[in-house]
Amino acid sequence: MWLQETSGIDTQGLKDRRNLHMSHTPKTSEYDLTVRGQVVPSATTPLYLSAPAAVALVRRKGLKNCIAGIADNIRADFLRWPDFDKSARVANHSKDGVIELMPISDDTAYSFKYVNGHPKNTAIGLSTVMAFGVLADVATGAPTLVSELTLTTAMRTAATSALAAQTLARPDSRVMALIGNGAQSEFQAIAFQHLLGIDTLRLFDIDPQATAKLVANLSGSGLKLQVCASIAEAVQGADIVTTVTADKSCATIVTADMLAPGMHINAVGGDCPGKTELAADVLQAAKVFVEFTPQTRVEGDIQQMPTDFAVTELWEVLNGSRTGRDSDAQITVFDSVGFALEDFSALRFMHDAALALGYGERLALIPQMADPKNLFGTLLDGQANAAPIHLQPQAVAMA
Repeated sequence: MWLQETSGIDTQGLKDRRNLHMSHTPKTSEYDLTVRGQVVPSATTPLYLSAPAAVALVRRKGLKNCIAGIADNIRADFLRWPDFDKSARVANHSKDGVIELMPISDDTAYSFKYVNGHPKNTAIGLSTVMAFGVLADVATGAPTLVSELTLTTAMRTAATSALAAQTLARPDSRVMALIGNGAQSEFQAIAFQHLLGIDTLRLFDIDPQATAKLVANLSGSGLKLQVCASIAEAVQGADIVTTVTADKSCATIVTADMLAPGMHINAVGGDCPGKTELAADVLQAAKVFVEFTPQTRVEGDIQQMPTDFAVTELWEVLNGSRTGRDSDAQITVFDSVGFALEDFSALRFMHDAALALGYGERLALIPQMADPKNLFGTLLDGQANAAPIHLQPQAVAMA
């Protein structure tokens, strides 16, 4: 029943594989397809990683290994923060939810994520969060990967939370309160177990069925699971408090009377305007850390604070330019809203892992043209080299 865990894989040299298609002149590589005797270069057939393929990849590689690998990528990318062209996500809000685009790039690669947040979706059989994303080559604009990001977003959010806690929480933290036991909760639990050594979870959700689901899913994990009757009970005795609630409202999940010296709060659910989880006096009592300040001031729990409320960006702590926790007694808060750089890091991981393990298909996404200036010619019968090439999805074969 428990997810298969396998040893790590050697991905040395894979970083440059995404550049195989940079030339405008088609050339044969191990990733090109040959159809009707014609070479179809990978520049026009990006790797497609479907939801079933992503699930198979994670089961093959092991969930804890995937989360750890994504966390390593996030750390590496945050350490070169100035290299990225950053912006807050573009969000379109409605009464029932939000749809967002999250772009970012460095000088070699570009990515974006499409993601929604609709808490009422589960009542009609849909996920609250659904996502997909793209990696592309900056030099040519050619897409290199089209991927599901619903599962991957859950892993990258957990990876980011664990990375922040490794940096900010007390090293001896072993007990975590997990408030909100929905789709993200198991990923947070596994991340904190394997990356921080958390061994006990104190659980609460307003929906008892959500908690029962989490307990069933983690029954073989080795974690000690304690179901609590209230938020206050769950928080009592916790070294780390993770809040991952979905309701789009200005809520106060954690209040100041629940705080204890040395506590670290991983606030994940407050991630759009009008959606918070922490009382203002919790933020006032803590040292607060964020991902990208311009975005978090609009979307995070600090949206309820004055615009000059002091925060520290996580990358500054990782590179040593700012301090993290100042004492064992200090209360720290990671006001996590999710930032595009984390998706960039996760897409890199999934792309490299898919190539290394042979998962995915080639997607005929871009018109294949003998003359790149003659798009119209692809519609004309009898034009030399203009006949359509119908590609069947093919598994990527590894040499």
